[in-house]
Amino acid sequence: MASSRRRLVCLRSGIWSLLLYCVYSHLKLVLSEEVDSCDTLRLGQYLCNDPTIDEATQEPSNCRDTTAWVECLPAPNISCRFSNGTEFRFSGEEVGFNKTIPCRNVSGYSYKVAVALSLFLGWLGADRFYLGYPALGLLKFCTVGFCGIGTLIDFILIAMQIVGPADGSYYIVDYYGARLTRLSITNQTYRKPHLSL
Repeated sequence: MASSRRRLVCLRSGIWSLLLYCVYSHLKLVLSEEVDSCDTLRLGQYLCNDPTIDEATQEPSNCRDTTAWVECLPAPNISCRFSNGTEFRFSGEEVGFNKTIPCRNVSGYSYKVAVALSLFLGWLGADRFYLGYPALGLLKFCTVGFCGIGTLIDFILIAMQIVGPADGSYYIVDYYGARLTRLSITNQTYRKPHLSL
């Protein structure tokens, strides 16, 4: 009987300790003086507007150097610090900060047109002229598409988006169309070591 009473007292004191710790932690979090930067808000603490899409290029209209800016609205009763150091408590209606999203720089070369030119007029070099490679276009024209082999290779390269416009931009592709992303290995890429058997 005495051991069960000790267990009950120990359990009650443990529950009270846990409850007091939870209340203390919550009050410490709510009443803390430090406010984080608006850029470090977590997902769910803000909502970003959708970018305006340019109908001609099917990319965000403010796309510059592979990034576009969108306005983000912090949730109601979120406090954060702007880049100039001022703190602000949001009501959910104000624009709090801008966030960058990735986009593709395009300069007017259509993917559909490039594939069609490569398929039907590739033996004349029209695809290479269209993409801005006049020397290769002239060479394909003079050799009738390298006797058909160059035409087939160029069609595959253009269809897989390996050969793009000469200015380094991307093709204009339908907004929900197929797009390829090139993978590259840099000094920041993590390489997982192979396990020896």
